[in-house]
Amino acid sequence: MTKRRSQTPSWPAAAAAVLVLVFFSSLGSVLSKSSLGPSANLVSLENSGSPASLAVDASAPAPMLMANNDTPAPVRETVIAKTVPPENVAPAQRVARIDTGAPQKRQPAPAVPRVKAPKPPKTDLIDFKTAPFPYNGVVPGTNQPFLNVSNGKDKGHRTGYGRVLWEKETYNDRRVLLHIPGGFDANRPGVIIVFFHGHGATLERDVLNRQQVPAQISASGMNAVLVAPQFAVDAADSSVGRFGEPGGFGRFIGEAAYKLARLNGEPSSARKFAKMPVVIVAYSGGYLPAAWSVARGGLKNRVRGLVLLDALYGELDKFASWIKGDRSNFFVSAYTNSTRWQNAELERILSAERDVSHTPMPKGKNWRGSVAFVATGPDVGHRDFVTRAWVNSPIKDVLVRLEEFRR
Repeated sequence: MTKRRSQTPSWPAAAAAVLVLVFFSSLGSVLSKSSLGPSANLVSLENSGSPASLAVDASAPAPMLMANNDTPAPVRETVIAKTVPPENVAPAQRVARIDTGAPQKRQPAPAVPRVKAPKPPKTDLIDFKTAPFPYNGVVPGTNQPFLNVSNGKDKGHRTGYGRVLWEKETYNDRRVLLHIPGGFDANRPGVIIVFFHGHGATLERDVLNRQQVPAQISASGMNAVLVAPQFAVDAADSSVGRFGEPGGFGRFIGEAAYKLARLNGEPSSARKFAKMPVVIVAYSGGYLPAAWSVARGGLKNRVRGLVLLDALYGELDKFASWIKGDRSNFFVSAYTNSTRWQNAELERILSAERDVSHTPMPKGKNWRGSVAFVATGPDVGHRDFVTRAWVNSPIKDVLVRLEEFRR
């Protein structure tokens, strides 16, 4: 009886089967990475302990590898695994791109409106060609020369008290104090405040620092500017100089419009300054240039207000005529005992001879036509009247009543 040979496959055949198995395993791995689709028969192995793993569906027909003895060789199962993301980190999501068909233009950022910063305050002492002094004309209302005393080359003026004041020291300063508050706007309704100082004053020492006139105008909140000319320098004299000439005050205000526009940094705004109304504020001996300015200054329609701060020492007829001449103007005269009689007399003249009655202080939009006389108490002194009168900072108090010029 012939002995049957063993069915064990030969060594070369076994090696060939292994190589075939490795080839198909590698091919399956490549295909799973590049082109897995709905027909790939993949299932999630969520219950196998590897939540992110994917495996070949066991129910799908597997390729059969035949050995020499025709016995199906076992197929090696290939598992394809994803990278497991870290805990608490969501896996990257795929976002579809929407194609609108037309190129999208980048929209510019919305424009942010520029807020113009308010201008800072500006104060300066500037020479004026039309300043009251130097002056070599005649004393207003007379044919007498103003410089009526000479000593060689030096000329001077003898005052009504008999004292000689020399031109070089007293009547040779053509500077004017200009002040523009911070936030002033030449494009809005504004007003020019002209301040006439009294005896024994200089612009810097007294008007600027001691009497705080620029500071009061700034503190009022009004759209107002200051123009303060120098008269007799640090002397007991009320001489008016060029302001006694016909139109002298008007020419001065005309020059002030150009100088204010330059100081404000807007030279083209000179025409706007040239149309602004004017309010004259006179202290003590400043009454005389105030009287001549309203009587002969040539600005009848622009001088809208007159404020006398313990300054009614004379020229009552000139003031009464100006008040009666345009009832749309306002007039305020505040006083101590030093000018009490003159104020009472002017009030009588207005009432009895000019049919103008006394009114309260101007306020709001009703300042036009007001004529107010304000008495102060015995504790109020003349020297400090510009800073302390019926109230502290009386110039500020008058201006805040003119509401239409508020900044």
